[in-house]
Amino acid sequence: MAQLTFQRARTEENKRQRAEALVEAARSLALQSGVASVTLTAVAGRAGIHYSAVRRYFTSHKEVLLHLAAEGWLRWSSTVCAELAGPVPMSPARVAETLANGLAADPLFCDLLANLHLHLEHEVPVEKVVDIRRTISAAAVAIADAVERALPALGRSGAFDVVIASYSLAAAFWHIANPPERLTNAYADEPGVLPPEWNIDFASALTRVLTATCVGLESGSA
Repeated sequence: MAQLTFQRARTEENKRQRAEALVEAARSLALQSGVASVTLTAVAGRAGIHYSAVRRYFTSHKEVLLHLAAEGWLRWSSTVCAELAGPVPMSPARVAETLANGLAADPLFCDLLANLHLHLEHEVPVEKVVDIRRTISAAAVAIADAVERALPALGRSGAFDVVIASYSLAAAFWHIANPPERLTNAYADEPGVLPPEWNIDFASALTRVLTATCVGLESGSA
């Protein structure tokens, strides 16, 4: 392995660039081998920054991943709001498909969602979690606004229920549809371990269940 040459960032611009390099390194590692495999040591090595210097920018790898999760929320919000900006009202199936396809197009975000509440918010200073949460909340509100415009019968609370159902189901469905390779191989050798219905396609399964959720919430509102 090549010897890392480390120089301390002296200016605010240098510090910003180094923080961005760490975030990009975490993104690369998470895409390569999954969110759960990311460590601070690996992030430092991928970014070419000495491990001891990383904590000048982030308290832990979980804080770096929280930033990636917030970016994912912004991407999803932008996609959904653009797709649902057409003539309203829309069908529940159209809204569900838009939400699901926006998630399916962003595998890293789906992986991050599965870890967000369970792991990523731990071991990060509360003030940093709150700051990142502001970004996530603004994105979630924008999605809920778009869903409510598209399906006005849902009302405000119903639209938020759909958003919560979307990201909660995505977190579970993503890992059901994309098990680790070693488990995929094991299941192939033991076909009776899982019922065939468990072998889901992420986007279609999520669309189907979200459509049912929207229809049910509209019926309840009526």
